[in-house]
Amino acid sequence: MSDGARVIVGVSGSLHSLTALHRAAEEARIRQAVLVPVLAWTPVGGERNYRARPCPPLLRAWQDLADARMERALEQAFGGLSVGVPVRPLVVRGEAGAVLAELADRPGDLLVVSTGAQGGLRARVQRLTGRSVTRHCLDRARCGVLVVPPSTLHEDLRALHRGIDLRELVAA
Repeated sequence: MSDGARVIVGVSGSLHSLTALHRAAEEARIRQAVLVPVLAWTPVGGERNYRARPCPPLLRAWQDLADARMERALEQAFGGLSVGVPVRPLVVRGEAGAVLAELADRPGDLLVVSTGAQGGLRARVQRLTGRSVTRHCLDRARCGVLVVPPSTLHEDLRALHRGIDLRELVAA
């Protein structure tokens, strides 16, 4: 185990983030580093709305949901199997890009993020507003950043969702 080496990865539970989590685990094994999956969350409606009308029981419920989402993501990614490296998951209140860039503060760290959704309204809004987690990490991280593209499995799932027969893809 390298002294203090960490591979930090953003986790949301999406297929894109699970792909990044697998890649981060592989990088942690190669580097003999600690795998640090990070799930960042904010109160529903944002911090500003929460400060205007705080409700501690609701805040605790959101924290519990974030903790459960992290557990579910790790279970989905690894199926309860040993990852082969030490894993120290973190669930942190804050905007994902800022939280990840702040945590990945050592020169020997590696920050792993997914490209996220490639299309759709959410991706367009992120591009227009400059609020992409990936872009934020690339701009502000003080260590190496590995951006993981979607798995080819994602396109197969999109095709299935659109109702395209997967046999057409195989025949092509």
